[in-house]
Amino acid sequence: MIEIPSDLHKSLVPLAFLLGDWAGAGVHDFPGAEKCNFGQEVSFSHDGRDFLEYRSHTWVLDQDGNKVSPLESEHGFWRIDANRRVEVTMTRDDGVIEIWYGELADQKPQIDLVTDAVARTAASRPYTGGKRLYGYVKSDLMWVGEKQTPEVELRPYMSAHLKKVVTPEDVERWAKALPDDMPDDGIAFFK
Repeated sequence: MIEIPSDLHKSLVPLAFLLGDWAGAGVHDFPGAEKCNFGQEVSFSHDGRDFLEYRSHTWVLDQDGNKVSPLESEHGFWRIDANRRVEVTMTRDDGVIEIWYGELADQKPQIDLVTDAVARTAASRPYTGGKRLYGYVKSDLMWVGEKQTPEVELRPYMSAHLKKVVTPEDVERWAKALPDDMPDDGIAFFK
């Protein structure tokens, strides 16, 4: 279920499907790095201004699904204009700063992004750009990222399947919003 907060900036309504905390797992595979499964926590939040704040933390998982070590962290800001064009500014923990542009698909919650500018510190690994695809599918958030370096052509390197994190406060709010005339057995509700 997609909720649109009453204090969400009106320009961000098309991105409301991203809001909240998400958690899940995915696969990391890029030349020069060991292929691994990873866990991920993502947060999209807002404070009433015309952008969403984005935070992502990933970590390597062992074969039993336990955290082994940090993988990547990102922090950024997402905006959308009246023509459904999306812009993202993002900073990564490895010393890379990116500007991404793309658009929200027509009639579906899917965003395609491409890097427009990349700045790197001297300590960062080689990186020249990337693409990302985010989609809201059956109440889950899925994404795939592609990247390129001077040595490696653009190719997929990470993808994940994330579920919405439900808090006790969410459950309480939803319970209070249920109608008073709900059937006792619950079955009649679906007839």
